Amino acid sequence: MKIFNTLSGQKEEFIPQQDNEVKMYVCGVTVYDVCHFGHALCYVSFDVIRRYLEYKGYKVNYVQNFTDIDDKIINRANERGIPWQDLVEKYIAEYFTDMDALNIKRATLYPRATGEIPGIIEVVRTLLDKGHAYQSGGSVYFRVKSFPGYGKLTHQNVDDMRVTATTEAEKKEDPLDFALWKAVKPGEPSWPSPWGDGRPGWHIECTAMSTGHLGNSLDIHGGGQDLIFPHHENETAQSECYTGVVPFVRTWMHNGFLQLGADKMSKSLGNLVTVKQALERNSADAIRLFIISSYYRMPLRYSLEALDAAEVGIDRMRTALKAGGKPGAAVLDAEPFKARFSEAMDDDFNAPQAVAALFDLVREINRSSEKGLDVGKAQQMLKELAAVIGFTLEETNRLSVEEEMEIETLISQRNEHRQAREWKLADEIRDQLAKMGIAIEDSPTGTIWKIAR
Repeated sequence: MKIFNTLSGQKEEFIPQQDNEVKMYVCGVTVYDVCHFGHALCYVSFDVIRRYLEYKGYKVNYVQNFTDIDDKIINRANERGIPWQDLVEKYIAEYFTDMDALNIKRATLYPRATGEIPGIIEVVRTLLDKGHAYQSGGSVYFRVKSFPGYGKLTHQNVDDMRVTATTEAEKKEDPLDFALWKAVKPGEPSWPSPWGDGRPGWHIECTAMSTGHLGNSLDIHGGGQDLIFPHHENETAQSECYTGVVPFVRTWMHNGFLQLGADKMSKSLGNLVTVKQALERNSADAIRLFIISSYYRMPLRYSLEALDAAEVGIDRMRTALKAGGKPGAAVLDAEPFKARFSEAMDDDFNAPQAVAALFDLVREINRSSEKGLDVGKAQQMLKELAAVIGFTLEETNRLSVEEEMEIETLISQRNEHRQAREWKLADEIRDQLAKMGIAIEDSPTGTIWKIAR
């Protein structure tokens, strides 16, 4: 099996440190809002990777953190006038609801930053003792120039990176230095430390959690490409300085961006599609197929048309499992399709090629069924391989693609009437949709519909 390693910039033979175990850490969410489709892209991608490693016989020790203290969390809680802990609990629960609905296997462990404060303090203390960190204004900063390898993950020269960095109120020795421990600010949550009350910086939590639960060297560390710098670059530096073990991560893996039109989908641009919105329109299997039909390292363009096509594809798989055959007749040999599936996944988890092998198997099952062959074993293999990449292939009480297209057409017509201020005509379409059992809601990002009946 070969995996593309962000650190080396090329595919490498994957050899875990222990023959039958993979130590895998994937950066989790900052819990201050609901999950969006970009989160689905990331966690479906790594779920497929984890599932295939398990299919290959590895025991995967999969750790995924929750960042449960952060400026965004504090600000959002203050905006809503609720304790930050309540906000955190709400969105952790929302996260599990969404990921379970997408059939994403739960991690072995979900540590939280606030539950790891003693370990974080120990890492910071060790970095100070080794001269890799310094105190300033009640905070503690990592001294980037103390780590000669800084920039190796992003393949950048440290001097070029320094040009774009900024100082933090003149408290840092170098613009590239970053906070390990942040001094307390009025009204913010804090914890006691040898350097005064404060809270951990963003990067240090992952070092404490990954090394604390998986050891000093990981087999795989994953996350979105937006985390390569500064988060993973900083995590590499502080981890290798803390433990003295190189490499901190043997294989770095990063999934591509999600795009909506020409732009990256992001909170700052206000163009998010939430996981709940996506699941109201499409089945979890179709969403998963849409995601993995694109190579995990490449950008994925969000498209309702492509999601509809994925829904049709999933229906084809379900139909193939119902195809009749003649037990006792000549048996359809499905082994070549399994070999193609494994060959594709062994090549840096090339799920698009693996899915193509599955659809060729679907087509062959249907053809062979019509010819009167025994397709039972082939159907079992289809179900087995589909499960490897997380498809349930369960029947769902959903609308047909044609019905959904009719709904989209009516909504488009209604939006045209609204723009023309033809309110009566727009209301008539809303009433027509309601009679069809469809509820609609107008939001800043467009009109959302769901089955109300």
